[in-house]
Amino acid sequence: MQAIGTWEGGFQTTLEDGRGHSTRVDLPIDEGGWNLGTSALELSVLSLAGCITTIFALVAKRRRLRFDGLRVQLEAHRPEGALTIESVEGTLRVVTSAREKDVEAALGITLRTCPVGVLYERAGIPVRVRSMVVAPDLMVACATP
Repeated sequence: MQAIGTWEGGFQTTLEDGRGHSTRVDLPIDEGGWNLGTSALELSVLSLAGCITTIFALVAKRRRLRFDGLRVQLEAHRPEGALTIESVEGTLRVVTSAREKDVEAALGITLRTCPVGVLYERAGIPVRVRSMVVAPDLMVACATP
């Protein structure tokens, strides 16, 4: 794994992964940046969200838990004056006909094995994510005008 950061001026940096992908980080205007990208700290929370959905999909595949939709929404708490995030809470919304307890079990495995989540845990930052199961037929009913 590689990470290459190239300063572009101000607080802006272009990040590359060595596999041809790049993204830009910057600070918000109220923190002195130009708001041309997410901040590096926000990127860590985005990484956690991506890790949760990826690992949940892997766990679900192994457990033969079918789903039609998956969305995680996280809220990172950084009290005023704190150097970094102190906790993360969120909801994993799964569109599935699977039983709620099966989704909860898959989420539990996900949270224990998500590599980014493990980093948060080792840093002493609690991550609490609850599952919300939505039946596929409810999605169709909601989409019909």
